[in-house]
Amino acid sequence: RTRLFELQQGAATLVCLASGGFPSAWSLSWKLGGSSSSSGVSHSQEFLGRDGRYSWSSTLSLTADQWRKAGSVSCEAGLDGQSPVTQTLDPDRCSE
Repeated sequence: RTRLFELQQGAATLVCLASGGFPSAWSLSWKLGGSSSSSGVSHSQEFLGRDGRYSWSSTLSLTADQWRKAGSVSCEAGLDGQSPVTQTLDPDRCSE
């Protein structure tokens, strides 16, 4: 399960939250306008919940200009040998 959020403070901070699996088996990555991006990316430590399932996240920080020009911003959660789960935001459809 992944979730994607936008927080506004003159720039965009996007958080991709994954939960319900084992972090060592998954990768979280970002795409801006369809191209992979690693600039401005940070990853959290995994958190083990009381239910025995892990949660972890990846954060992408963009300037206001990068956010406006991105076209789309996607987080991909990938597991070896399976198609990635993708969540996408369209900056034009998000309120300022």
